[in-house]
Amino acid sequence: MQNLSTHAQTSIFDIHVWNLDTLFWSIVCGVVTVIVLGLAARKATPGVPGRFQCAVEMLVEMVEDQSKSMIHGSRRFIAPLALTVFVWVALMNSLDIIPVDLPPRIIGWLGFEHALPHHRIVPTADLNGTLGIALGVFALMIYYNFKIKGAGGFVHELLSAPFGAHPLLWIPNLALNIIEFVAKTVSLGMRLFGNMYAGELLFLLIALLGSMWRFGADASLLGFIGHVIAGTVWAIFHILIVLLQAFIFMMLTLVYIGQAHDAH
Repeated sequence: MQNLSTHAQTSIFDIHVWNLDTLFWSIVCGVVTVIVLGLAARKATPGVPGRFQCAVEMLVEMVEDQSKSMIHGSRRFIAPLALTVFVWVALMNSLDIIPVDLPPRIIGWLGFEHALPHHRIVPTADLNGTLGIALGVFALMIYYNFKIKGAGGFVHELLSAPFGAHPLLWIPNLALNIIEFVAKTVSLGMRLFGNMYAGELLFLLIALLGSMWRFGADASLLGFIGHVIAGTVWAIFHILIVLLQAFIFMMLTLVYIGQAHDAH
């Protein structure tokens, strides 16, 4: 459960630590997302669509419907952004379905066990990864607030909402708005991280039950039930969690950007 980092972390917040495995798999999933969506766009035909095109079209229509209900304005960039976020997060989450002992075995077979002493394959089970994506959404929230409302309108909203525009209320209004932006960003990253990290822990605990097979009959039966049956049930259920968390992250991204289009 330890990331491959540039060096050991010495404090709770240490910007000098880079989790290389999180960066690697995030970039790989991002590249795969661009390739998949790019192929879907190139192979799109006006005739009878194939399975791949049909699946992508259903996904695009779902995202378009959600963005249309939340964004009151141009969606030329926002709808593709939401689609990319959903596919990207879903791919990163899906890495949790890979057996937990498979990456270390492959690293050992390739002879890189000394160069890669630690490795975690799920970027969204790393708080650094999820908060990084959440900070990107935060940057978009600020950008669209300035773009839609203008600098003066955005500053006026920060100082006048929610209590009113009286000068004595400027500081409380500003403080509450800052807390709101921080809470949105932190909760967006923490929610995804918490669900994926818990799923990763459960997969590890279920995998450890397999070690009980070598002991007595009772322990072997318990190991089989826990490892095979419980592992299969949790893996099937986790597929729903993977997609659900990607959908929730996409929806919250649309909600937060949509709020930037609305004035108090």
